[in-house]
Amino acid sequence: MTLTAPDASDRVEQLIMLTQRLTELIALEAQAFEAHRPQDAAAHIEETSKLANIYRHESARVRANPGLISAAPFALRAKLITATEAFDAVLARQGRALEAAKTVTEGLVRAIADEVAAQRTKAVGYGPGATVHAPGAATSITLNKRA
Repeated sequence: MTLTAPDASDRVEQLIMLTQRLTELIALEAQAFEAHRPQDAAAHIEETSKLANIYRHESARVRANPGLISAAPFALRAKLITATEAFDAVLARQGRALEAAKTVTEGLVRAIADEVAAQRTKAVGYGPGATVHAPGAATSITLNKRA
């Protein structure tokens, strides 16, 4: 199905606005993670999630049927390509920020788990023949090494 030029132009303009807004939101999230303030990323999580689902759905529709936007002027389609490239760049930035935050978090969890295990070392038995319960033995909690 190929749309008329006005309909295709309208669709492309809407996709541009959607892509630009999603890019702004994800850039804000990346900045929050880079500033070590993940709680700030939660401020727009609902809007980001809704827009990401719409973006996924609409991009799949256009991919399956390029005729939905082919009648739009080239300049408008080029603007959509530019917006999409900016979106891809911000996604890569966010991915790096999330990976860094994950690495820090895993290190903290590992350090806390090691400290808990060290503090749980206890003597088994009484008197001169008592032994020490080694860290790393079965404990009442289990930690996932990947966190």
